[in-house]
Amino acid sequence: MGSVCVEIAVRDDPHLGETLASLARQSRKPDRVLIAASSDSLPEFLRSARRAAPDLVVQVARFPGGVVNARGGAQLLIQEEITAFLDSDESAPPDWLKLLVAPLEAGSADFSGGPTRPARPPQTSVERYMDLLEQSIYEDLVPARVTYLPLQNTAWRTGPLARLGFDPRIPFAEDHDVETRAVRAGLRGVFVPEAWVYHDPGAPVGLLRWARKRYRYLVAMAMSLLKNDGLGERLGERRRPVRHPLRFLEGAMKPVALLHARMRWNRVRGWRVVLPSPEPEPPD
Repeated sequence: MGSVCVEIAVRDDPHLGETLASLARQSRKPDRVLIAASSDSLPEFLRSARRAAPDLVVQVARFPGGVVNARGGAQLLIQEEITAFLDSDESAPPDWLKLLVAPLEAGSADFSGGPTRPARPPQTSVERYMDLLEQSIYEDLVPARVTYLPLQNTAWRTGPLARLGFDPRIPFAEDHDVETRAVRAGLRGVFVPEAWVYHDPGAPVGLLRWARKRYRYLVAMAMSLLKNDGLGERLGERRRPVRHPLRFLEGAMKPVALLHARMRWNRVRGWRVVLPSPEPEPPD
Protein backbone atom coordinates (compact mmCIF):
# COMPACT_ATOMS: atom_id res chain seq x y z
CA MET A 1 0.00 0.00 0.00
CA GLY A 2 1.43 3.35 -1.07
CA SER A 3 1.22 6.63 0.79
CA VAL A 4 -1.67 8.90 -0.25
CA CYS A 5 -2.16 12.65 -0.11
CA VAL A 6 -5.66 14.02 -0.69
CA GLU A 7 -5.51 17.52 -2.16
CA ILE A 8 -8.43 19.92 -1.75
CA ALA A 9 -8.29 23.18 -3.70
CA VAL A 10 -10.46 25.78 -2.01
CA ARG A 11 -11.46 29.40 -1.59
CA ASP A 12 -13.43 29.89 1.65
CA ASP A 13 -15.99 27.17 0.89
CA PRO A 14 -18.26 26.61 3.93
CA HIS A 15 -18.64 22.94 2.95
CA LEU A 16 -14.96 22.25 3.65
CA GLY A 17 -15.61 21.07 7.21
CA GLU A 18 -17.90 18.26 6.03
CA THR A 19 -15.41 17.32 3.32
CA LEU A 20 -12.69 16.90 5.93
CA ALA A 21 -15.06 15.02 8.26
CA SER A 22 -15.80 12.56 5.46
CA LEU A 23 -12.07 11.97 4.99
CA ALA A 24 -11.71 11.30 8.71
CA ARG A 25 -14.33 8.54 8.36
CA GLN A 26 -12.48 6.71 5.58
CA SER A 27 -11.73 3.02 6.01
CA ARG A 28 -8.44 3.81 4.28
CA LYS A 29 -7.41 7.15 5.77
CA PRO A 30 -5.13 9.44 3.75
CA ASP A 31 -1.60 9.85 5.04
CA ARG A 32 -2.01 13.60 4.64
CA VAL A 33 -4.59 16.14 3.51
CA LEU A 34 -3.28 19.19 1.70
CA ILE A 35 -5.64 22.18 1.57
CA ALA A 36 -4.45 24.26 -1.39
CA ALA A 37 -6.06 27.66 -0.89
CA SER A 38 -6.17 30.71 -3.10
CA SER A 39 -4.34 33.74 -1.77
CA ASP A 40 -7.54 35.61 -0.91
CA SER A 41 -8.76 32.88 1.44
CA LEU A 42 -9.27 34.27 4.92
CA PRO A 43 -6.68 33.15 7.51
CA GLU A 44 -9.40 32.49 10.10
CA PHE A 45 -11.24 30.24 7.66
CA LEU A 46 -8.08 28.23 7.07
CA ARG A 47 -7.30 28.01 10.79
CA SER A 48 -10.78 26.67 11.52
CA ALA A 49 -10.44 24.18 8.65
CA ARG A 50 -7.34 22.70 10.24
CA ARG A 51 -9.29 22.15 13.45
CA ALA A 52 -12.21 20.45 11.67
CA ALA A 53 -10.54 17.03 11.48
CA PRO A 54 -8.20 16.54 14.46
CA ASP A 55 -7.65 12.87 13.58
CA LEU A 56 -6.11 13.74 10.20
CA VAL A 57 -2.74 15.16 9.26
CA VAL A 58 -3.84 18.41 7.61
CA GLN A 59 -1.53 20.93 5.96
CA VAL A 60 -2.73 24.30 4.70
CA ALA A 61 -0.91 26.25 1.99
CA ARG A 62 -1.95 29.46 0.26
CA PHE A 63 -0.96 30.27 -3.30
CA PRO A 64 -1.13 33.50 -5.31
CA GLY A 65 -3.98 33.66 -7.78
CA GLY A 66 -7.12 31.56 -7.94
CA VAL A 67 -8.00 27.96 -7.18
CA VAL A 68 -6.49 26.65 -10.43
CA ASN A 69 -3.11 28.18 -9.59
CA ALA A 70 -3.35 26.73 -6.09
CA ARG A 71 -3.96 23.27 -7.52
CA GLY A 72 -0.93 23.52 -9.76
CA GLY A 73 1.36 24.99 -7.13
CA ALA A 74 0.41 22.33 -4.61
CA GLN A 75 2.25 19.76 -6.71
CA LEU A 76 5.49 21.18 -5.31
CA LEU A 77 4.45 20.08 -1.81
CA ILE A 78 3.32 16.50 -2.47
CA GLN A 79 5.80 13.72 -1.75
CA GLU A 80 3.36 10.84 -1.25
CA GLU A 81 3.23 8.11 -3.89
CA ILE A 82 -0.41 8.79 -4.79
CA THR A 83 -2.23 12.12 -5.14
CA ALA A 84 -6.01 12.06 -4.85
CA PHE A 85 -8.27 15.03 -5.58
CA LEU A 86 -11.49 15.93 -3.81
CA ASP A 87 -13.35 19.24 -4.08
CA SER A 88 -14.35 21.29 -1.07
CA ASP A 89 -18.06 20.91 -1.89
CA GLU A 90 -17.88 17.11 -1.97
CA SER A 91 -18.09 14.45 0.72
CA ALA A 92 -16.96 10.86 0.39
CA PRO A 93 -18.49 7.62 1.74
CA PRO A 94 -16.21 5.54 3.99
CA ASP A 95 -14.76 3.23 1.32
CA TRP A 96 -14.18 5.93 -1.32
CA LEU A 97 -10.42 6.30 -1.03
CA LYS A 98 -9.79 2.57 -0.71
CA LEU A 99 -11.75 1.88 -3.90
CA LEU A 100 -10.29 4.81 -5.82
CA VAL A 101 -6.63 3.98 -5.24
CA ALA A 102 -7.00 0.19 -5.57
CA PRO A 103 -6.19 0.09 -9.34
CA LEU A 104 -3.05 2.16 -8.78
CA GLU A 105 -1.84 -0.01 -5.93
CA ALA A 106 -2.55 -3.13 -7.99
CA GLY A 107 -0.39 -1.75 -10.79
CA SER A 108 -3.23 -1.84 -13.34
CA ALA A 109 -3.57 1.96 -13.73
CA ASP A 110 -1.64 5.20 -13.48
CA PHE A 111 -4.73 7.25 -12.68
CA SER A 112 -8.32 6.49 -11.78
CA GLY A 113 -11.56 8.36 -11.24
CA GLY A 114 -15.08 7.91 -9.97
CA PRO A 115 -18.45 9.60 -10.42
CA THR A 116 -20.27 12.22 -8.40
CA ARG A 117 -23.81 12.08 -7.11
CA PRO A 118 -26.01 15.01 -6.11
CA ALA A 119 -26.17 15.48 -2.34
CA ARG A 120 -29.81 16.61 -2.56
CA PRO A 121 -32.67 16.47 -5.07
CA PRO A 122 -32.70 19.27 -7.68
CA GLN A 123 -34.48 22.40 -6.51
CA THR A 124 -34.72 24.17 -9.87
CA SER A 125 -35.10 23.17 -13.50
CA VAL A 126 -31.50 24.26 -14.02
CA GLU A 127 -30.32 21.86 -11.33
CA ARG A 128 -32.31 19.10 -12.98
CA TYR A 129 -30.44 19.75 -16.21
CA MET A 130 -27.12 19.78 -14.32
CA ASP A 131 -27.91 16.39 -12.79
CA LEU A 132 -28.93 14.90 -16.15
CA LEU A 133 -25.80 16.27 -17.82
CA GLU A 134 -23.53 14.87 -15.12
CA GLN A 135 -25.30 11.52 -15.34
CA SER A 136 -24.73 11.40 -19.10
CA ILE A 137 -21.03 12.16 -18.61
CA TYR A 138 -20.52 9.13 -16.37
CA GLU A 139 -22.83 6.80 -18.29
CA ASP A 140 -21.97 7.71 -21.89
CA LEU A 141 -18.67 9.60 -22.10
CA VAL A 142 -16.28 8.45 -19.37
CA PRO A 143 -16.60 4.69 -20.03
CA ALA A 144 -15.66 5.31 -23.67
CA ARG A 145 -13.02 7.99 -23.11
CA VAL A 146 -11.31 8.37 -19.75
CA THR A 147 -10.17 11.92 -20.60
CA TYR A 148 -13.67 13.12 -19.68
CA LEU A 149 -13.12 12.30 -15.99
CA PRO A 150 -13.66 15.42 -13.86
CA LEU A 151 -10.52 15.94 -11.78
CA GLN A 152 -12.28 16.39 -8.43
CA ASN A 153 -12.69 12.64 -7.90
CA THR A 154 -9.47 11.18 -9.26
CA ALA A 155 -6.26 9.59 -7.98
CA TRP A 156 -2.88 9.71 -9.70
CA ARG A 157 0.58 8.29 -9.32
CA THR A 158 2.33 11.41 -8.12
CA GLY A 159 5.48 11.14 -10.21
CA PRO A 160 3.82 11.04 -13.65
CA LEU A 161 1.33 13.73 -12.60
CA ALA A 162 4.13 16.03 -11.51
CA ARG A 163 5.89 15.56 -14.83
CA LEU A 164 2.72 16.38 -16.75
CA GLY A 165 1.76 19.36 -14.60
CA PHE A 166 -1.34 21.53 -14.77
CA ASP A 167 -1.59 24.26 -17.37
CA PRO A 168 -2.80 27.51 -15.72
CA ARG A 169 -3.51 28.94 -19.17
CA ILE A 170 -6.57 26.67 -19.34
CA PRO A 171 -8.42 27.22 -16.06
CA PHE A 172 -11.63 25.23 -15.50
CA ALA A 173 -10.64 22.57 -18.06
CA GLU A 174 -7.19 21.73 -16.73
CA ASP A 175 -8.48 18.21 -16.00
CA HIS A 176 -9.29 17.47 -19.64
CA ASP A 177 -5.92 18.88 -20.70
CA VAL A 178 -3.82 16.87 -18.24
CA GLU A 179 -5.81 13.66 -18.84
CA THR A 180 -5.47 14.05 -22.61
CA ARG A 181 -1.73 14.49 -22.30
CA ALA A 182 -1.54 11.58 -19.87
CA VAL A 183 -3.25 9.17 -22.26
CA ARG A 184 -1.12 10.33 -25.18
CA ALA A 185 1.98 9.77 -23.04
CA GLY A 186 0.93 6.15 -22.53
CA LEU A 187 -0.47 6.39 -19.01
CA ARG A 188 -3.34 4.08 -18.16
CA GLY A 189 -6.53 5.57 -16.78
CA VAL A 190 -9.52 3.64 -15.46
CA PHE A 191 -13.05 4.53 -14.41
CA VAL A 192 -14.08 3.17 -10.99
CA PRO A 193 -17.90 3.51 -10.84
CA GLU A 194 -18.13 2.38 -7.21
CA ALA A 195 -15.74 5.13 -6.01
CA TRP A 196 -18.42 7.83 -5.98
CA VAL A 197 -18.72 11.02 -3.92
CA TYR A 198 -21.56 13.38 -3.07
CA HIS A 199 -21.56 16.89 -4.55
CA ASP A 200 -23.42 19.73 -2.83
CA PRO A 201 -24.22 22.64 -5.19
CA GLY A 202 -25.02 24.93 -2.27
CA ALA A 203 -27.67 27.57 -2.82
CA PRO A 204 -30.27 26.79 -5.50
CA VAL A 205 -28.77 27.36 -8.94
CA GLY A 206 -30.66 29.76 -11.21
CA LEU A 207 -30.39 30.28 -14.94
CA LEU A 208 -27.95 33.22 -14.92
CA ARG A 209 -25.54 31.62 -12.47
CA TRP A 210 -25.57 28.38 -14.46
CA ALA A 211 -25.16 30.11 -17.85
CA ARG A 212 -22.13 32.09 -16.69
CA LYS A 213 -20.41 29.05 -15.22
CA ARG A 214 -21.29 26.82 -18.16
CA TYR A 215 -20.07 29.32 -20.74
CA ARG A 216 -16.79 29.69 -18.86
CA TYR A 217 -16.39 25.92 -18.94
CA LEU A 218 -17.24 25.69 -22.65
CA VAL A 219 -14.55 28.27 -23.46
CA ALA A 220 -12.00 26.42 -21.34
CA MET A 221 -12.85 23.03 -22.85
CA ALA A 222 -12.53 24.45 -26.35
CA MET A 223 -9.11 25.85 -25.41
CA SER A 224 -7.99 22.41 -24.24
CA LEU A 225 -9.22 20.86 -27.49
CA LEU A 226 -7.40 23.50 -29.54
CA LYS A 227 -4.20 23.02 -27.56
CA ASN A 228 -4.31 19.23 -27.94
CA ASP A 229 -5.56 19.15 -31.57
CA GLY A 230 -8.70 17.36 -30.44
CA LEU A 231 -11.41 19.58 -31.88
CA GLY A 232 -12.08 17.46 -34.98
CA GLU A 233 -12.25 14.28 -32.91
CA ARG A 234 -14.68 15.93 -30.48
CA LEU A 235 -16.96 17.16 -33.26
CA GLY A 236 -17.10 13.65 -34.69
CA GLU A 237 -18.30 12.05 -31.46
CA ARG A 238 -21.82 10.65 -31.29
CA ARG A 239 -23.40 11.76 -28.05
CA ARG A 240 -26.84 10.96 -26.69
CA PRO A 241 -28.66 14.29 -26.17
CA VAL A 242 -29.79 15.25 -22.69
CA ARG A 243 -33.57 15.49 -22.68
CA HIS A 244 -34.02 18.98 -21.26
CA PRO A 245 -34.78 22.35 -22.92
CA LEU A 246 -31.54 23.87 -21.65
CA ARG A 247 -29.56 21.69 -24.06
CA PHE A 248 -30.69 24.04 -26.84
CA LEU A 249 -29.36 27.06 -24.96
CA GLU A 250 -26.08 25.28 -24.37
CA GLY A 251 -25.95 24.35 -28.05
CA ALA A 252 -26.33 28.02 -28.96
CA MET A 253 -23.49 28.99 -26.59
CA LYS A 254 -20.97 26.54 -28.04
CA PRO A 255 -20.12 28.34 -31.34
CA VAL A 256 -19.65 31.62 -29.47
CA ALA A 257 -17.52 29.88 -26.86
CA LEU A 258 -15.36 28.33 -29.59
CA LEU A 259 -14.67 31.73 -31.17
CA HIS A 260 -13.88 33.14 -27.74
CA ALA A 261 -11.57 30.20 -27.05
CA ARG A 262 -9.66 30.69 -30.31
CA MET A 263 -9.01 34.34 -29.50
CA ARG A 264 -7.97 33.58 -25.93
CA TRP A 265 -5.72 30.63 -26.86
CA ASN A 266 -3.98 32.67 -29.56
CA ARG A 267 -3.28 35.28 -26.90
CA VAL A 268 -1.95 33.00 -24.14
CA ARG A 269 -0.38 30.08 -26.01
CA GLY A 270 3.08 31.67 -25.91
CA TRP A 271 2.98 32.40 -22.20
CA ARG A 272 5.54 30.63 -20.05
CA VAL A 273 3.97 28.17 -17.58
CA VAL A 274 5.32 28.73 -14.06
CA LEU A 275 4.00 26.97 -10.96
CA PRO A 276 3.39 29.42 -8.09
CA SER A 277 5.25 28.93 -4.82
CA PRO A 278 3.27 28.73 -1.58
CA GLU A 279 2.87 31.80 0.58
CA PRO A 280 3.70 31.69 4.31
CA GLU A 281 1.23 29.55 6.21
CA PRO A 282 -1.20 31.52 8.40
CA PRO A 283 -0.33 31.18 12.09
CA ASP A 284 -2.52 29.16 14.48
